[in-house]
Amino acid sequence: MPELGASLVQMSFGLAVVVGLLFACLWLLRRLSAPRGGGAAIKVLGAAAVGPRERVVLVEIGEDVLVLGVAPGSVARLHELKRADLPLPADLPAQPLPGGKTFATWLRQAAQRRERRDEA
Repeated sequence: MPELGASLVQMSFGLAVVVGLLFACLWLLRRLSAPRGGGAAIKVLGAAAVGPRERVVLVEIGEDVLVLGVAPGSVARLHELKRADLPLPADLPAQPLPGGKTFATWLRQAAQRRERRDEA
């Protein structure tokens, strides 16, 4: 019987070591994948798809707002403005363009024409 007790103690100790190593690895993994200090200073305000894989993204960095064009393999700064100069959505009524269309309608139709042209 003493061998059984010694075996159980040895097995329990081995299990405790393995579980401890597992928790240590999980803690280390979480610590290494956490965002670094400057990550909180960047905030994505919004994004709009302008093509199947292209987007226009508004990014706030401190008091500046960047308008970025994002495509596979590239990011380009399209415009930069101050946060105070950014119009609020209530300030932007859908005003028709000279052709009688809103900008959103015009942009959607232009993207569709471009897709058809690229497919041909």
